[in-house]
Amino acid sequence: MRDSSTMRASLQDGTYPRPQLMRRSWCDLGGEWEFAFDDDDTGLRSGWHLGETPLSDRIVVPFPPESPASGIGDTAFHRVAWYRRVIEPQHLRAAGLDDDAPGVVLHFGAVDFRASVWANGRLLGSHEGGQTPFSFELPEDLLGGPIALVVRAEDDPHDVSQPRGKQDWLEEPHVIWYHRTTGIWQPVWLEAAASDRVTRVNWIPDVPGANVALQLRLESRPTRPLWLEVEIEHDGEELGTLRTRLTEPEHRLVVALPRQANGQGYEQLLWSPERPTLLDARLRLVDEAGTVVDDVASYLGLRSVDEHGGRFLLNDRPCFLRSVLEQGYWPESHLAAPSADALRAEVQLIKDLGFNAVRLHEKVEDPRLLFWADRLGLLVWGEIGSAFEFSPRAIERTVREWMDVIARDAAHPSIVTWVPVNESWGVQHVSHDPAQLHYVQALFHLTKALDPTRLAVSNDGWEHAESDLLTIHDYATTGSALRTSYADAASIEAMREGVGPAGRRLVALPAGTGGKPVMVTEFGGITFAPDSDIETWGYSVSGSATEFEEHLSELVSALHASPVLAGFCYTQLTDTRQEANGLVDERRVPKLPVETIRAIITGRPQA
Repeated sequence: MRDSSTMRASLQDGTYPRPQLMRRSWCDLGGEWEFAFDDDDTGLRSGWHLGETPLSDRIVVPFPPESPASGIGDTAFHRVAWYRRVIEPQHLRAAGLDDDAPGVVLHFGAVDFRASVWANGRLLGSHEGGQTPFSFELPEDLLGGPIALVVRAEDDPHDVSQPRGKQDWLEEPHVIWYHRTTGIWQPVWLEAAASDRVTRVNWIPDVPGANVALQLRLESRPTRPLWLEVEIEHDGEELGTLRTRLTEPEHRLVVALPRQANGQGYEQLLWSPERPTLLDARLRLVDEAGTVVDDVASYLGLRSVDEHGGRFLLNDRPCFLRSVLEQGYWPESHLAAPSADALRAEVQLIKDLGFNAVRLHEKVEDPRLLFWADRLGLLVWGEIGSAFEFSPRAIERTVREWMDVIARDAAHPSIVTWVPVNESWGVQHVSHDPAQLHYVQALFHLTKALDPTRLAVSNDGWEHAESDLLTIHDYATTGSALRTSYADAASIEAMREGVGPAGRRLVALPAGTGGKPVMVTEFGGITFAPDSDIETWGYSVSGSATEFEEHLSELVSALHASPVLAGFCYTQLTDTRQEANGLVDERRVPKLPVETIRAIITGRPQA
């Protein structure tokens, strides 16, 4: 690519908050902001939104105020919180957002749950949904002087119709639920971008067809002649180009990759955990005079996902998933990652422990973790934090947010499976309430309509509707019990037709899971935390490192021995507060030697 070295270097360091669509000039707004809780909800009447009133406290963005890293560390119930930061012109210039910038866009990675944003007292807009990104263009007439940015975040801790995942409805964490997350918890940043700009890209590889489809969205319908130029390359070799006129705000275009037509050599560029090959992409919007009005970098991976004959297929080959449950929670920063480097370390840790896949549990993860999964080679199951009730409002909120999640993350080659519902959370009566069953079915089919290229699980763990995989949560405490349950197809069929390990029906729609690959997507949960200073919880307990190793090996080897399983997911990667059933503690220190855990997970004895 021409003039792409700077953009490629920035892309590869993993700091850019939206790695699938990167621009050269941007400014991270993380750091100290003014902050105040507003328990009486009087901030608007007091004029805080005007940006003229300093707030009483200081918070470190993007860490939630419940976390120690934020500098607030207040875990009590608070429904409304305010943020304020003054952006000076020199901040914009230092980031390359100078007077020649075509425009400046303010981005929020995620604000939980409802956010309103003002600039110098002018309302830029509002957004609802605590797990998905949003942005606003700053008015041009404000760019010459200081800009007081103000954010009002509203997050009702008692509203269980909000998609909330592992956030506890009680004031103190209990069992498998953790401290709440209020307000800003993913990066905030500015970038230079014109009004005519790309806002979304999604790459859809067609491996047999030797091409890749590009789903492109613009900020608005073009009001002047615009052309799109696309270049795809690998290690300096041009693989495919495209130039086309844009007339609509959304386009689906196909870029041919002639090299991939060679049936004897096409596999060299395929993406997999063993060879996570990524292709660089460059997109430019060009006006009638030949001026580049938008210039973005992206990347893609060529791979296919399917199921057949009871097996999960990656690139048309059986792939046994060795997955781990990832809560994405840190003791100092809670649901927010402590740093961009921590996200890379998390992916590397998962791979070092012998896993080739991860299930992101009840959380929409920071896109930079997906970037490292793409780059380092880790299969990902994408999930959403669930609402806890079944109601029209919960349905509306979940559907809207789930659609935004898929749109945000669909370009990542690492994601191979979508999970819209977990363990009947929010649909606790799906087995005998037709409305709830219709809803689960609708979420499955909505997922497949939005992304037919990946597998989807309708209700992970039990009470499945139609589903691409039959997934089972089984916290049996002995290897012999697991061996018996998954000894052969007849054993699983008996379970499918009756009651599953958790005492619930395994399927709510029997016709929807026949012949599908079977995976045990939660098991283990062994607590080993002899030095914990709080009361811990798990599905079983080991009293020593030796006992923990023996118990872990017994459970994992039982699933490896099954001739009918297509994969497993161990609970869980890390200790998370009182839920001390991780392979590593909450500081990411392994409880056994890494080589020992890796040998157990992979089923290969240590050398």
